[in-house]
Amino acid sequence: MDSATSSSSPSSGGPAHHLSVQQALDLIQSHDVDSKIRAAQEIRRLTKTSQWCRRQLSPSIDPLVSMLRVDSLRCNESALLALLNLAVKDEKNKISIVATGALEPITRFIQADSGSLQEYATAALLTLSASSVNKPTISDSGAIPLLVEVLGNGSPQAKVDAIMALYNISTYSNNIHLILQAKPVRSVVNLLKSCRKSSRIAEKCTALLESLVFFDEARKALVSEEGGVLAVVEVLESGSLQSRERAVGALLTMCETDRCKYREQILREGVIPGLLELTVQGTPESQSKAKLLLQLLRESPYPRSKLQADTLENIVCNIISQIDGDDQPGKAKTMLAEMVQVSMEQSLRHLQKRALVCTPSDLPIASCASEVSPK
Repeated sequence: MDSATSSSSPSSGGPAHHLSVQQALDLIQSHDVDSKIRAAQEIRRLTKTSQWCRRQLSPSIDPLVSMLRVDSLRCNESALLALLNLAVKDEKNKISIVATGALEPITRFIQADSGSLQEYATAALLTLSASSVNKPTISDSGAIPLLVEVLGNGSPQAKVDAIMALYNISTYSNNIHLILQAKPVRSVVNLLKSCRKSSRIAEKCTALLESLVFFDEARKALVSEEGGVLAVVEVLESGSLQSRERAVGALLTMCETDRCKYREQILREGVIPGLLELTVQGTPESQSKAKLLLQLLRESPYPRSKLQADTLENIVCNIISQIDGDDQPGKAKTMLAEMVQVSMEQSLRHLQKRALVCTPSDLPIASCASEVSPK
């Protein structure tokens, strides 16, 4: 990639004259701001797709982080975009960027008036938070409430990057408490309601909600949001396999925590058809959770402890035993699918009455600030 080098000097070359890796490393050390900006732009270009260039250009991290502290929007954006590409798919660079002190200016940029700078800073936190080493440092930097603020008021792309970053951060043991303190549920629900239920955005929203609903404050916030529980049920019905597993896990946690309090609210959203389908078509974990939730939701005069653990299995086995022929399991599944379809049709009018919640549509996602996928 560094073979496309002009014969003219790095400092005199125009935008069309690309620099080599070594020329970029030399130019980034310049005391001239314009030269540093050009070097940052070349580093961004060189690291767009090349892992080799990311390794070779790692010495540029320190001067690039210094550029984040210069009082110049153009300088800040050029350096941030170069750092973003350096960090993508490179664990050592991710750790080095944080260790060099980049979090302080990045968190400041999230609060900036410039929408583009806020987007780039949020994308940078998303990329840096993919490193397990960085997660506690990011939470200590005060980034969590800022990400929640972006989730509520940022641009469409910034909101997507914020939910992804919050999910990454939430996987570190103590961070879920800090996220809860920032009161994210309303913003998470609003994003979940507005995105495709089969998207990665929906998967991260439901994953974060699944972690949050272990706490009473988050459960109360979810049920108090118009269409909050319904949005989770819609993911359970039409999300990806992983999203459906997260959704049923969230609802099961709520019902296990306080069956009397949440049972009716969950049933009211027409969850039964999706649960029945999940017992047949979900992941093994989803199937197990769906069966447990169905047991908790069923009408019974007995306490939960007296319910048989294999109620649903007994129902299916009874169906199979009354079917003639060799393909008993296949026919049983067909019958169960027909039961689901009938139940869904019966629930349709009920769901239409809840049309206060808008039909989900795709978020208008802008082109990502990062040049490549931030993993």
